[in-house]
Amino acid sequence: MSPSRQIVLRVAVFALGFRIVSAILALLVNLVFPLDRPLQFTVFADASPFWDTFARYDSGYFQGIAWDGYSPAAGGRSNIAYFPVYPMLIRFVGRLFGRHHATYYIAAIAIAWVSFVLAMVVLYYLARLDLPRRRAERAVLMIAIFPFAFFFGVAYSESTFLLFALLAFYLFRIKRWVLGGLCGAVATATRVPGIMMLPALAWVAWRSSTDARDRALAAFGVALAASGFAAYCTYIYVLTGHPFEWAATLQRWGYYPGGAPWLAPVRLVGNLVTHPYLYLTTERMAPYDTLYGVTGLLFAAATPFVWRRFGAHYGLFMLMNLWLPLSSGVFEGMGRYCSVLFPCFIWLATIRSRWIYTAIVVVFAMFYTLGLALFTTVHPLF
Repeated sequence: MSPSRQIVLRVAVFALGFRIVSAILALLVNLVFPLDRPLQFTVFADASPFWDTFARYDSGYFQGIAWDGYSPAAGGRSNIAYFPVYPMLIRFVGRLFGRHHATYYIAAIAIAWVSFVLAMVVLYYLARLDLPRRRAERAVLMIAIFPFAFFFGVAYSESTFLLFALLAFYLFRIKRWVLGGLCGAVATATRVPGIMMLPALAWVAWRSSTDARDRALAAFGVALAASGFAAYCTYIYVLTGHPFEWAATLQRWGYYPGGAPWLAPVRLVGNLVTHPYLYLTTERMAPYDTLYGVTGLLFAAATPFVWRRFGAHYGLFMLMNLWLPLSSGVFEGMGRYCSVLFPCFIWLATIRSRWIYTAIVVVFAMFYTLGLALFTTVHPLF
């Protein structure tokens, strides 16, 4: 076996092994600690201390879409807020093994795991375009143990989105415009923030294309990447008569993107600076908002360094994907948004100081365990 294949195999085995260890840890947490709230749903008819750890919160919506399709509710909350690639994959894989709710949940978990393993391999190849081998492997480790990376192993769409976003960037970087555009289309039809990757892909296309034919193919690739988002909006228009009804549904859940992105961070910093103990001990959501908010602030602070080290395409990707959640005025979901910001983890892999690198790994691992335990016991980490 060639050295490059050995490295890829090592990355894949590490990714799979990490998911297995995380699953065992989640089982132990579920056995030892009480749930913060009653289960919303279970994988099987009866509660399972192992399988139910993979299915919390949004997992039920993904399984429901795979089972029954989209159900728009006029003027109310609806599952059309969830983009279609992941639930459609669940439907396809689930039906291969029979039409049972548990089969669909297990299919959702399997898709997440396979996507994660493949995403780690693609991340390694993408990082190798800018970094030596050992630092590219560091990038894989960094993203795997990120405090909110447990979402990659549960019935959520994060790992599927990460896989196709990485593929889009990698293929654009090596000038495979059409294939990159197809992967970008899958990514933009997987999660709402997917559309925020288009400025970064357009920058790569503009800076890397050479002659007129190459520029035309690059522009086509960018347009193709946007087609996944456009296709879902078209479907929603046919279904409801309003192409952005999915956005209206998000607003009914309390998300209002488009505001000033600094308002929520300024409010959080004010609370932590003026009365941190009182804030953390008297407001129920304060610990969770602090975890999310500090994470968002750290990624925002890292964006200029990423931009300077690797270029505008990675900086734009981070900037746009941070602006969207921060402009909503709430921190809910910030951990998931940051978990897919792969340029930051590639940048962290460039840190030369062994002490700083080790400290980051230790802190990441500590808070990964905390986040996994909170999610498993149904605390409000969404």
